[in-house]
Formats: sequence, C-alpha cells, structure tokens
Amino acid sequence: MTSSGESAEEERDGAAVRFPPPLIPLLVLAVGVAIQWIVGPLLAMPWDLLRYVLGVGLFALGTGLLVAAGRLFQQTGQDPKPWESSPEIIASGIYRYTRNPMYLGMGVIQAALGVLLANAWVVALVPVSWLIIYVIAIRHEEAYLAGKFGQTYLDYKSSVRRWL
Repeated sequence: MTSSGESAEEERDGAAVRFPPPLIPLLVLAVGVAIQWIVGPLLAMPWDLLRYVLGVGLFALGTGLLVAAGRLFQQTGQDPKPWESSPEIIASGIYRYTRNPMYLGMGVIQAALGVLLANAWVVALVPVSWLIIYVIAIRHEEAYLAGKFGQTYLDYKSSVRRWL
C-alpha cells in the first residue's frame, strides 16, 4: 500500500493484461497441428496453387494490419504492449475501421498458416484464439481505456467495431 491507500496495482497505468496476446494464436496453431496429427484432417484442402495463393494473400493481409497498427503506435510514441500506459486513444488510420487491428491481424495470420499447412483445424480454431484474446486482453484493455479516457473512449467504442 502507498501512503494514499492505493495498491501498486491501482497506481499502475496500463491494462490488467497478464499474458502476451500474440502467444495465443501461436499456441492455438500448435493445438490445431496436434489435433490434425492425432485425429486427422478436418477436411481435405485440395488445389495446391489456389491454397497457396489464398494463404499468401491472407498472410499479407494479416501482416498489413499489424504493420499499419504498429506504425500508428510508433508515430504516437506509444508502446503496443497492452499492460503499458496509453497516453492517447489512436482513432486514425486502421483504427477508424477496427478497434483491434493487431489481434485481427494475428487471427488472419493464423488462418493463413492453416491454409498454407493444409490444416483446416488451425483455421477453424481462429475464433477460439479471438475468444481467448478477448478474455485475457481486450476486456481488460477496454475497461482500462474507459476508466482513463471516459466519454472520449466510449464515443470511439460506439463508433468503431471491435473486429470489423
């Protein structure tokens, strides 16, 4: 406890995220690979050329989302780690269309890797990744931002969707 009666947790300026969200799609990717190895393919993914084109396209899209969001963090001098302080709400660029372009991009990359590996389990588990990220990160980030920025964040939240 500090002299003012606040705990160190209350003093800390950042979302209460305890686990790095980028690890979730990696872990779920491993689960999808393991399921396919143990159970077998969820469905056949034929047409190698089409599969590669789709996989590379999805990978490029996911990477583009991560890069676009990362550049905005860099331009505003913010740290993208959710447990770090947010000095301002980023509402420009890709953040005009989605409140979570990095998490969206991670899921798209997970899907791309599933397509490229011909593993439909990995693709089917993308919503599971997003659900886990919601539970461990997004809900904490949203609570932190609402508490710190109040109506400004609530207005942004009501005008921009969480995913798309």
